[in-house]
Amino acid sequence: MPRSTPGLPTRQQILDFIAQSDVPAGKREIARAFGLHAQDKIALKQLLKDMADEGLIDSAPGRAFHKAGGVPKVTVLRIVDVDDGGNVFAVPERWEAEGIPPPRIRVVERRGAKGSALGAGDRILARTEEAGQGWRAHPMKKLARGEELVLGVLHREGDRLWLKPVDKREKRDWMVSDAGEAGAGDLVLAEKAGRPPRVTLRVTERLGDPFAPRSFSLVAIHKHGIPDVFSEDALSEAAERAKLPLGEGREDLRHLPIVAIDPADARDHDDAVWAAADEDPDNAGGFVAIVAIADVSFYVRPGGALDREARKRGNSVYFPDRVVPMLPEVLSADVCSLKEGVDRAAMACHLKVSPKGKLLSWRFSRALIRVAANIAYEDAQAAVDAATAAEITVRPNGVDVALVQEALLPLWACWRALLAGREAREPLELDLPERRVVIDETGRILSVAPRERLDAHRLIEDYMIAANVAAAKALEARKAPVMYRVHESPSREKLVALKDYLDTFGISFALGQVVKPATFNRLIERIDDEAIRPQIMEQVLRSQTQAYYAPVNAGHFGLALGSYAHFTSPIRRYADLIVHRSLVGAYGLEPAVQQTRLSDADAERMTPLGEAISAAERRAMEAERETVDRYVAAYLAAHVGELMETRITGVRDFGFFATVEGFGGDGLVPVSTLGAERFHFNQKGNALVGEATGTRFAMGDRMKLRLAEANPISGALRFELPDGSEGGDERPRTAHKDRRVPGKRGRPANIRHQGRRR
Repeated sequence: MPRSTPGLPTRQQILDFIAQSDVPAGKREIARAFGLHAQDKIALKQLLKDMADEGLIDSAPGRAFHKAGGVPKVTVLRIVDVDDGGNVFAVPERWEAEGIPPPRIRVVERRGAKGSALGAGDRILARTEEAGQGWRAHPMKKLARGEELVLGVLHREGDRLWLKPVDKREKRDWMVSDAGEAGAGDLVLAEKAGRPPRVTLRVTERLGDPFAPRSFSLVAIHKHGIPDVFSEDALSEAAERAKLPLGEGREDLRHLPIVAIDPADARDHDDAVWAAADEDPDNAGGFVAIVAIADVSFYVRPGGALDREARKRGNSVYFPDRVVPMLPEVLSADVCSLKEGVDRAAMACHLKVSPKGKLLSWRFSRALIRVAANIAYEDAQAAVDAATAAEITVRPNGVDVALVQEALLPLWACWRALLAGREAREPLELDLPERRVVIDETGRILSVAPRERLDAHRLIEDYMIAANVAAAKALEARKAPVMYRVHESPSREKLVALKDYLDTFGISFALGQVVKPATFNRLIERIDDEAIRPQIMEQVLRSQTQAYYAPVNAGHFGLALGSYAHFTSPIRRYADLIVHRSLVGAYGLEPAVQQTRLSDADAERMTPLGEAISAAERRAMEAERETVDRYVAAYLAAHVGELMETRITGVRDFGFFATVEGFGGDGLVPVSTLGAERFHFNQKGNALVGEATGTRFAMGDRMKLRLAEANPISGALRFELPDGSEGGDERPRTAHKDRRVPGKRGRPANIRHQGRRR
């Protein structure tokens, strides 16, 4: 086509340049490439507008151009799939070409790139190029969801709408330039638009009433980008797999009184247990036990739509009002759930336990089981306590007498042996109860209280630990891939910080010693002061590293175990599913013509797999914790203005954080509200110290504070000192340098370290 103005390139020349340019091609780059000056640039601007109107080119962020129906040279992509070969595919996050489906782009990751481990749902900034009949992308930067999307509540000031973010760390409100159909009071997702200093927000999704009973978990789901809608392919595949016959060649264990002991409100049941006295004379006084786990690998095959969805999620996420499952409910809540009186496919771990709790041997089989009863922890505990006290009734707490004798009492007897073995290896023991939010059918909060800890909880935990150890060692014996649950020993930096903190209480802690879990147990046993024991335990917990998944074994420090893998929860953890598949391959447990073993591709990609599911776990933990904080704030909102019994849980130079005793949920007391006295931050002692009076606000101190604000949307609380308190009874008890720790006391009751994700 001839040029319409002397000096201007033709439309085709512009298209060719845009296609061949190594950098995003905007008006400036086009003008420079064709040597345009002055009036030619004005004509070029009109020509580019005409080409856009004619559908020849599109504009990209940053005012660069690309061929219509094509992809910008540099753009944001969203990962949509990772296939069995580890190939990563993405689509443009924004696609406005009408009638043309977004292209599927192959992402080429650099070898050995740190933090690669891209998974479905991730967002990247990438350079793109056309390759043959398709597209390739080269990642430049991995983006967090929150870098462009803001979750918040709209409010009106004058004639403008503003968005208040739900993230308590975000201090500013944002002006909204486009609210769509949303209005004041709505919870929305919005994206940033414009350039500094005129950045505004455009609402992309209206989520509804932020104060609706079940909105708090919805906030977390959207804020953290947790996948909560299954693809049609995954749902269809789950429905088909749910119809599978249980398969031939399974070990029939239906004659055994295997029981599942779970929380009363459990949404799924993936483990059941059985134990009996060992009849082998070589193990006199010992036990045999079976830990039966839902055979999820039989239903979720490598490489299928279900597998891709489970891998993307990494784990189920549990909120007070709902669960976001790793697997569709037809599997997670039905076919794979070990329910009373129904035949179920299971992976059975057979254990031989010595009288002192040592695991003497183990074997794994694909089995057929029929759970004799689903029993709540509280009911199992009450039935055993009644039987022990010879007060057993016809159905103690709803449990048949025969089942108590045949199933529960032998389980407790074997557990006492496992407990002896646990005490011999001395894992880390911390008495830090979890919070439990109780809601009614509508989502209204009934109570927030510490979760009760019973022997029944410890019993199930110790059986699960034994099975997890057996799984790791069984795979090691066959030199098969293992996805270890790794918990490394504390770093020197954290131990130095712990020592500095303990020095403020006059508690000695030698840095030169070999630190074991028992080291911390002995430290806690030395503390006789009930006021400071909880804060010392919290500080010990903070000194620990975060557990993660990896194919290289570094042991589990907290449990004092050399080899440990997660095997017992494949319904809700992808790591366990990997271990099941590896066991299937290592021990020839594959059913005929079924592909349920670990694929070669996954065996080669264990490191990035471990990184991805560890990241998903951290995401779930943060979302669950924030949601509980929102429920706590909502529960306490009715008590704003009242005095609360609190404990200081953190100290910074700008103020201190306190939590309501028995509830949790940290609230800030800004240093600016502490009066006219100047306060200095003592970092080693985790305390704010008054310059004139020496008044201390130190971590762990208990005091009464007035609840000034409770924001259910962000989960934030704000406290104030009681009116008129100037160092009187409402001030905290202070921690002095010369405080000593007299005497010893018994070890605190064992409680799950790092919650259920041990």
